[in-house]
Parts: sequence; C-alpha cells; structure tokens
Amino acid sequence: MDMLWLWVGFNIFVLFMLALDLGVFHRKAHVVSIKEATIWSAIWIALALLFNLGIYLFWGQLVPDSTYSNGQAALSFFTGYLIEKSLSVDNIFVFVLIFTFFAVPAAYQHRVLFWGIIGALLMRGALIAVGAALLKEFHWIIYVFGAFLIFTGIRMALHRNEEMHPEKNPLVKLLRKIMPVTDTYEGDRFFIRRAGKLMATPLFLVLLLVESTDLIFAVDSIPAIFAVTQEPFIVYTSNVFAILGLRSLYFLLAGVVDKFYYLKLGLSVVLVFVGIKMTIIDLYKIPVGVSLGVIASILAISIVASLLRSKKLTAVNEVAG
Repeated sequence: MDMLWLWVGFNIFVLFMLALDLGVFHRKAHVVSIKEATIWSAIWIALALLFNLGIYLFWGQLVPDSTYSNGQAALSFFTGYLIEKSLSVDNIFVFVLIFTFFAVPAAYQHRVLFWGIIGALLMRGALIAVGAALLKEFHWIIYVFGAFLIFTGIRMALHRNEEMHPEKNPLVKLLRKIMPVTDTYEGDRFFIRRAGKLMATPLFLVLLLVESTDLIFAVDSIPAIFAVTQEPFIVYTSNVFAILGLRSLYFLLAGVVDKFYYLKLGLSVVLVFVGIKMTIIDLYKIPVGVSLGVIASILAISIVASLLRSKKLTAVNEVAG
C-alpha cells in the first residue's frame, strides 16, 4: 500500500472519531462523570493497542520498503505512545490550574479541551513534519534534540512546584488589546456579538492558554519520540493516539492529580534518559526494548512512590485529626 493512502486512511479515522465524539456523544455541554471518563479512556487505550496490533501483523505488507520489521515497528509505536501518554499527564497539571484560575464551569471544560485537541493535532503534525525533515537532511540535529531534552528534564526537576500565572500569558494580553472580552461566560460560546461588536468570552481566553501550553509541551515531547524512532508515520500515530485520549484522561485524573507528587520528577528523569539516548546514538544505540523497560520502570516507581506518600500523609492527617 502506498504510504500516502496509509496517511489518508489514518487521518480519516481520526476525523471520524472526533466527529463522533463532539457530534454525537458530547453534542450538548454537560459535566463529564468519572464513569464516562473511564469508559472513554478505556476506548482510546483499546484503539491504540488495536492499532499497535495491526502494525505488528501488517506493517511489512503496508510498508514493504521499511527498514523496520513488524516487531520493531510495533515496539517503537508502543514505546512512543507510552512516552507521550505519560508526558500528557503533565498537561493535566496545567489544565487543572488554568480551569481553576478562570473558574471554568465543569460543563464547558470538555468543549475547551476538544478544540484544544484539534489545535494540538495540527501543531504536532506540523512539528513532526519539520522534525522528520531536519533529521533526514541534518543528522547532527539529533544531538541538538538530545541536549534540549536533557536541559528540559533537569529544568523540570528543579522547577517542579513552579507557580503558573495565566493572566501574564502573552497571548492573553494580546487578545485583550485587540478585542474586548466579556466579564462573564456566555454559555459554551467562544465569541458573542453585543451592540454589533464582536467580543471574545473568557472561555476563548482559556482555549488560547490551553493551545499555547500544549505547544510548549509538544516542543518537549516530540523530540523524545524521535529518540525511539525516526519513522514519521509511527511518530505521528503514537502522538495522535496519546493526544486523543487526553481529554478523558483529564476528567479521570483531575480530582486526584495532586496525589502524583513524584510523577513530574519521574517524567524529568525520562526526558534526561531519552536525551542521553539521542546524544550517544552514534556510539551506542540503546535497543527500543531496553528503552521501554527503563521508561516503564521509572514511571512505575514514581507512581508507586507518589501513592505511598499520599497514603502516609492521609494516615498522618487522620492521627492529627
């Protein structure tokens, strides 16, 4: 099968799922329950794993000129998906802060995240295309990506509890200068006309913040996947599946995200590890299977440590109370 049709087919599937999501299941604004978020999270993860299985079974037939075997392609997809899925949890920390700061009604949060995901898919697609082109033409770029990931990982570890100030975001300041913004929410609308004048609502400010923060996260996470594989289709699809499940993951974890105290530290270690992998690639190429094991172990340790800390704090508070 021509790679063009593979790309077209995958993107048609993504558009169909997004249309089904917004046009059928979330046509009316409502508060997303834990049960609904759990079901959708399970659906997105199951779809990603089925796609992963499809790569394992049919990669050689679909892309006969690929240098990857079916097993290598499938393992690369899963490792990339795990990296992006874990890094997307960091997005959730920020989304919670943004929604809390702007007091976004729970019923409107899904709409913001839906359109935020649309923007994220477009931005990441463009960044992946640029990254793949650069790596193809200039091999030394991989060292730049690696050094950047090491720097980002160290910075993340040193600034884990850094406060965020959404009102200081340059895009928010710019919008307020060029367009009036209503003082209150107008349902789930991003814009309204009042006295013949087009006005943005606070919900649009929130959308701008979500888009801008995701762009920052994308700059961190996309080079990390290129450390696993430089096959653009695998980089893109693993990224897309992780992003598509981000909304349901947010509603599932938003209320307990503060319990994952050590997760950000774990993510910083993952970025440093991936950065080192990229910088030594011409000296020693760490196998994808080893990378998967290291990344999964780091994440598991940080999650278990976080849960133990949370349990200990709960016990201490109960005794003190």
